[in-house]
Amino acid sequence: MSHHHDHQDHPAPDTEGLERMDVEAAASAARHRHHPVIKMLGATSEMADQIPLAVICGAVMAAGLASGRPQVMQTGARMMAAHVLANVVKRRIKNRLRRTRPEEVVRKGDYAFELGESEGGHETSFPSGHTAGAVAVAAIVARDMPSLAVPALGIAALMSGVQVPRARHYPVDVAAGAALGLAAAWLVSAMLPAPQESRPKEENHVG
Repeated sequence: MSHHHDHQDHPAPDTEGLERMDVEAAASAARHRHHPVIKMLGATSEMADQIPLAVICGAVMAAGLASGRPQVMQTGARMMAAHVLANVVKRRIKNRLRRTRPEEVVRKGDYAFELGESEGGHETSFPSGHTAGAVAVAAIVARDMPSLAVPALGIAALMSGVQVPRARHYPVDVAAGAALGLAAAWLVSAMLPAPQESRPKEENHVG
């Protein structure tokens, strides 16, 4: 169902329950979208967009190949597979569900969340693709390289969370993107063998 409203303070007044809370939370957070810190973090989060993230995954594979470390190359390939899988599923969902981005709600008061083909980027809010990709890749890194788990997941959380105050996504979009990313990483881990070097069994292997 579609909703239209003129007032910036109360977007989509006809929504109910979780959807209403979701829209109002996004509108409230969007008040900070022009803050320099949010703008800086938002720009940084573009590394989680499709092409930059693919470049990062490819760079890990290339680094493993160049250094003669097949385990690193294997992790890069798993990162790429999780990224591609998350992106394919995300795109299928976006092509079948229209959801107005928060920035449009805040600027114009227009809102829709319904089945149907989106007619532009302003209607592809659900789910968050940046979140899906970042979480999928970070989950693979955390699985294959436990020593990097905290920074990888922390960066993914930051890139995902900033999508709400920068008015690109609603909290539910981000949650759906995170679930999609975790599912993609789980599927890749189930189908592609994990490298073994990252889990040494010798306790005297320090550093």
